[in-house]
Amino acid sequence: MFNRRDFIKKASNVSLGAFGLASGIISIANAADAPSSDALANVLDGAFQDLLKLSPGLCTSIGADKGPLAFQKSKLDHADKASRDRYLAFGRGLKTSLEAIDRNSLQGMDRINYDTVLWDASHTIDGANRFQGTSAGGNPYPISQLTGSYQSTPDFLDSQHAIETRDDAEAYVARLHEYAAVLSEETANFNEDCAIGLTPPDFILRRTLEQLTPMTRKRAADNNLVRAFAAKLRSKGIRGNFVARANAAVGGPIHRALVAQAAAVNAKLNGASGAAGIWRLPQGAERYEYAIKGSTTTNMTAGEVHRLGLDKVAEITSQINTILNAQGITEGTPGQRMAALNNDPRQHYPNNDAGKAELLRHLNHLVEEVYKKVPDYYNVLPKAKLEIKRVPVEVEAGAPGGYYNSGALDGSRAGAYYINLRDTKEQPKWLLPTLTFHEGVPGHHFQIAIQQEAALPMLRKIQGFNAYAEGWALYSEQVADEMGMYENDPFGKVGMLHDALFRAVRLVVDSGMHAKRWSRDQAINYMVQYTGDQVSAATTEIERYVVWPGQALGYMVGKIEWVRLRERMRAHLGDRFSIKDFHDTGLLAGSVPLAVLEQVYRDKGYVG
Repeated sequence: MFNRRDFIKKASNVSLGAFGLASGIISIANAADAPSSDALANVLDGAFQDLLKLSPGLCTSIGADKGPLAFQKSKLDHADKASRDRYLAFGRGLKTSLEAIDRNSLQGMDRINYDTVLWDASHTIDGANRFQGTSAGGNPYPISQLTGSYQSTPDFLDSQHAIETRDDAEAYVARLHEYAAVLSEETANFNEDCAIGLTPPDFILRRTLEQLTPMTRKRAADNNLVRAFAAKLRSKGIRGNFVARANAAVGGPIHRALVAQAAAVNAKLNGASGAAGIWRLPQGAERYEYAIKGSTTTNMTAGEVHRLGLDKVAEITSQINTILNAQGITEGTPGQRMAALNNDPRQHYPNNDAGKAELLRHLNHLVEEVYKKVPDYYNVLPKAKLEIKRVPVEVEAGAPGGYYNSGALDGSRAGAYYINLRDTKEQPKWLLPTLTFHEGVPGHHFQIAIQQEAALPMLRKIQGFNAYAEGWALYSEQVADEMGMYENDPFGKVGMLHDALFRAVRLVVDSGMHAKRWSRDQAINYMVQYTGDQVSAATTEIERYVVWPGQALGYMVGKIEWVRLRERMRAHLGDRFSIKDFHDTGLLAGSVPLAVLEQVYRDKGYVG
């Protein structure tokens, strides 16, 4: 999945210090008579420039760590209180600057940009004001199997830190030392949060240790931080003592920081709760409602989410049952019959290097076939290329089945669809097309690359909202069906419905754990019962929802809104309706809260 909402994730419990929103605030204070559109442009541009100064990771992710910002390439985003304070002040300064502009004088995309950025900053500040803890209000655990630099930084350095010159190599070694410092900061945050009752469940602590402990036992020379770096240096013919220095950093300060972090996590096991939901945490119910709002960009309650999930599970299960019956597969529940498909050896690639390579070739073929059909559905296509990669072996144990990382804004790095190949049995053939349409084309890659290439303020190009982005990707699975990608492929169609059902099940289990006090096992059993997924895969998913409360809700809620807007546009325009116009309008507006998305179509005269 897309690296969404970089500054929002960091700013949820952070406060501002040195940077503020200097350029934006000054431009408004000194230009009271300037048109509101110019004032808004100044604020958003100033915010983007200040954000680049705040976030070295963002600079590298979008390809901006060069020229005047080349110094950022040797740094990482820190997790200490001073850094968190700077992010929160950034958000507060941004909100203040926006509120100084007369919204009623804005028109068209200026108003969309204003509403979008203000919603985001306001939600962030609300979380910081309401909740204790060092992490985001709805995401309470700084270290888990899915959170913490121990699992994100190695992938970041491998996939995004380019090595072309000696300066790049120097910056890489400097970042290794920064990495050790960030690990220590996060360990301190973890201990601080646990002291106020924000301890992860015991099974999450154990899962985290399963990933952390092997990292403390690996020889530095065998660590990918050293091994991959050495390979890049060789390929570029860069000489020097860089590998030795990297080896010393990984074997020294990084190793010590990882050992200390693992010890801190292990120390919290004794006495940790086995309850999955954040209802047990301080302000647990309020945290979950906040998480729902952030994920869905709606005011839905936990009860409404749960009821929607139950309704959608029943509806989609019925559709799956009809197709399976038509194929003569009638024994057992739909979930049991899909489990049988999962267990069919004909649906599996060999779980070895050759089988995994064959699987990746198949995914690339699917992307080629989609590209042949997209001109009938979209006028605007991304210029950026899409690469398909496997999730790094070092983190695949706790990683999702697939996700998308955006490319560089300047086009120097392609977008990447990552697929988890820890076990090919977890990626059966009948489910692969839909996963590819979701993460690649016409899903996340289209949405994110077009946003980056659209005529939007730079701040908007990097901004993301879960319900919009994941809703689009889930909606894209349906569009692939409408393109004919499942023609003469009934099991592929079942795969599409399975994945829609999977997102409906998420509504039930996420709200079940965090609001209705379901146990982890209860949630796993429900997912296995209805989706037929392997227990191991369902366990990974359920544990994801435990540490990212609410995040999984945006998929189905967002898709429902995309479909609703499309049908409203069709009804309003009649014969003048164009699917290309619908898609282009939503994509070129960039990622927005769902209420703002409706305004996009209203402004165009596409909905009444």
